[in-house]
Amino acid sequence: QVQLVESGGGLVQPGGSLRLSCAASGSIVNVNAMGWYRQAPGKQRELVATIVGGGSTNYANSVKGRFTISRDNAKNTVYLQMNSLKPDDTAVYYCNAGLYISSSYLPGSSWGQGTQVTVSS
Repeated sequence: QVQLVESGGGLVQPGGSLRLSCAASGSIVNVNAMGWYRQAPGKQRELVATIVGGGSTNYANSVKGRFTISRDNAKNTVYLQMNSLKPDDTAVYYCNAGLYISSSYLPGSSWGQGTQVTVSS
């Protein structure tokens, strides 16, 4: 079982920036990819960004060019740098430890508690 703890959310004005962190612990030996998801009120959870063990990344079209996912393997931590934030980015953000197979991200069963990001003036 993998344990995930997100942090770094908060209230920010449109155009501002935030950096989210996700610390992983536990049985991470079989994890070859990490993903950030978000869920806005009344909407389904959506995949925002993924990073594979070798460092390759993928992004949803809605955040491409504004968000950057990265990882520090020594700290078992994944980050999501979010720039040029918009009100539509308001959501609870979750990280997930999964697998990247055949160009697709397969989410694992472990989720963190989430961190709230609110973009508002």
